[in-house]
Amino acid sequence: MYDIIIIGGGMAGMTSALYAKRNNKSVLVLEKESVGGQIAKSPKVENYPSLKEISGTELSDMVFEQILALDVKFELENVLKVTKENNIFTIVTDYNTYQSKAVIVANGAKPRMLNLKNEKNLIGNGIYYCAICDGPFFSGKEVTLIGDGNSALQYALMLASYCTKVNLITLFDKFFGEKQLIEQVKSNKKIEISHNLKAVELIGNNSLEAVIFEKPNGEKVTHFTNALFVAIGQVPENEIFKNLAEIDSFGYFVADETCKTKTDGLFVAGDTRTKQIRQVTTAISDGAVCGTSACKYVDTLKD
Repeated sequence: MYDIIIIGGGMAGMTSALYAKRNNKSVLVLEKESVGGQIAKSPKVENYPSLKEISGTELSDMVFEQILALDVKFELENVLKVTKENNIFTIVTDYNTYQSKAVIVANGAKPRMLNLKNEKNLIGNGIYYCAICDGPFFSGKEVTLIGDGNSALQYALMLASYCTKVNLITLFDKFFGEKQLIEQVKSNKKIEISHNLKAVELIGNNSLEAVIFEKPNGEKVTHFTNALFVAIGQVPENEIFKNLAEIDSFGYFVADETCKTKTDGLFVAGDTRTKQIRQVTTAISDGAVCGTSACKYVDTLKD
């Protein structure tokens, strides 16, 4: 029996573990893939206070070492089911079954990928999913961006502020964002818009060289670029928690800055919940809130 079990080993989850352990609680972190979450895939992080530059892997490893030194238990296991009965949570993974008094879900949300061959191999080497994180590395250069919603429009404007040119490409013949953003993008001379193009192939082995797009009539177009930003949405994986927490139409947990859910003792942190800004700093903030709140909840329970 653990005081708190944390599902997700990204920055939100590890920060929750840090705060919980410093409050003298027994803590288990369950992560299905690797330490760090999305930030670990970023080659450079330059927007983290106090650190001018650090790789995402280094940053997440530092936090991981910090929580291990506090004797936080960590297991690479995929959570399959979570239930609650008589104030006790039962977590079933692909290897074991655990119990705890409180649960923090910090499983993040993955960027929606193009699902093209060789895409995973080119992540960080020509393909990027966070213009806020990686865009500044292409200051003074030309970049390409795929997307048609608010995130893509905001990325386009941001990239245009320091890139020489932004090639904004959409799958359909229009944008699906706010009118004001659309007008700003259309009026920006550094943004060139191309509609009705579907990415069908990526060229390059160790680094991206070009993207092949297909028009509605089947004609193929080769677009040469070394920097492709993909902003076609994110994919949360929260289905298994739907009986314990409210989930919106996009699959995100419905929770505000308190990070509380409809189930007492169940908290949600980071990119997995509804929020306006999904960054490493906001994930850490959620982690601190959840870790502290979960400890207070555990303290209210009778042995």
